[in-house]
Amino acid sequence: MTGFVLRGSWSTPTRVKVGAAVAVALACCLAAVLVVVFSGLGGTFSSIGGRDAPEVDAATGLYFSANDMDAQVANILLVGNDASLAGDRAQDVAIYASDRATADQDLQQATVTEAGDPAAEGELRSVLDRLGQYEALAADAILTDQAAGGAAGAAGRAPAASLAYYQQATDLMRTGILPQVNALTNVSASELDTGYQSGRSASATGIVIVAVTGVLLLAVLVLTQLYLFRRFRRLVNPALAAATLIAIVLVAVTAAGLSGESDHLKVAKQDAFDSIIALTQARAVSYDANADESRYLVDPLRAGQYQQSFLTKSQELADVGNVGIFQYDAALAADIRAYDANNSDVRFGGYLGAEFRNITFTGERAAAARTLLAYQVYERDDRALRALAKKNLTAAVAFDIGTARGQSDWAFNQYDAALSSVIAINSDAFTSAVAAGEGGAADSDIAIYVAGAALLAGLVLVGVRPRLAEYH
Repeated sequence: MTGFVLRGSWSTPTRVKVGAAVAVALACCLAAVLVVVFSGLGGTFSSIGGRDAPEVDAATGLYFSANDMDAQVANILLVGNDASLAGDRAQDVAIYASDRATADQDLQQATVTEAGDPAAEGELRSVLDRLGQYEALAADAILTDQAAGGAAGAAGRAPAASLAYYQQATDLMRTGILPQVNALTNVSASELDTGYQSGRSASATGIVIVAVTGVLLLAVLVLTQLYLFRRFRRLVNPALAAATLIAIVLVAVTAAGLSGESDHLKVAKQDAFDSIIALTQARAVSYDANADESRYLVDPLRAGQYQQSFLTKSQELADVGNVGIFQYDAALAADIRAYDANNSDVRFGGYLGAEFRNITFTGERAAAARTLLAYQVYERDDRALRALAKKNLTAAVAFDIGTARGQSDWAFNQYDAALSSVIAINSDAFTSAVAAGEGGAADSDIAIYVAGAALLAGLVLVGVRPRLAEYH
């Protein structure tokens, strides 16, 4: 099209008008692209930060609170009516009540965020029904244990009737409730990933369109000015020169802005939220593993099953290969030594392995390393617990639920605190990246881009008007 500006049988005024019209049309096209792309990206960030992430948070929160409810029931049965552990029992009862309230809140939040999704709403109704069934069974287990009293209620020796109720409750939790909640988490995470991929694609496409449109616009402006120079012998057309400068700045700034939006998306989803998902799931699995220790002690008929379950969860947290529970510590220590020697050599898998392969933010590596070392201490304490249980069950119970330095729950709490600190680092980064992305696609910024394109178009018209006036 620009060739017609310089060649052909058209008159001079026609050529100037065509050049100006093409430049104005390209400026309008550029403005339209910017409005569509930046508005879409703004919507993507709003969706990720305001809907998708809260959906995942609600589902993972529900998974954690429901999981910990079952852990606390195991602890309550474990301490029994032992007078020396009455404080621990009261604490476990209080935590169970707190977890129950949190689970209700998470269910309400999930119901709000999943509104309009029939499949998700059906899953939530099923979770609500089963959670009610679980609470009834858990209450029967606790009340039966409390009513037993005497030797039957001694630490680590829950009555058979109480264990029967608990076995039904924990089976319902582990095979019915948690899989459904985990499915909701995966669906919500998939929706977030879809939004992320769409946003990244839109920003990449936008950069290409802006670049192509910008090149064409600059070509038209330059060719028009060259034609005016040759035809009217005027060295510089100030208005067209200013329009050309604005075009260069506008294209460069918007391309940089789109690239920045793409970077914010990457930070929010890939760098931060992927770690948040892995780490929050790790935290839920960790609490379940910790409960398996109490289940191992309180239910001797299922002790082997719960020991294997603990190992399975340990491998979910940090997969060190096909080893047994008593070889796990040595394998983990070998992987940690390899990592200490070379931080790029992450041999262990699982949720913690996923985090170590996605370390991005300031302070994250140190926090993750503290978490891994705290986890290692907790795992070693588990083996000490099992050895002690063979000699002195009461002492093993006290060691398991004890929160003093050197006891199992103290080690677990240290690990949990370290894990939570890594989650906090990534959560802060996610929030900042979403806020930055929304700021970069704000209506005020879009208005500035559009105003720049409008000014460019106006300068083109101002620049050619005097030349056209010469033919009147």
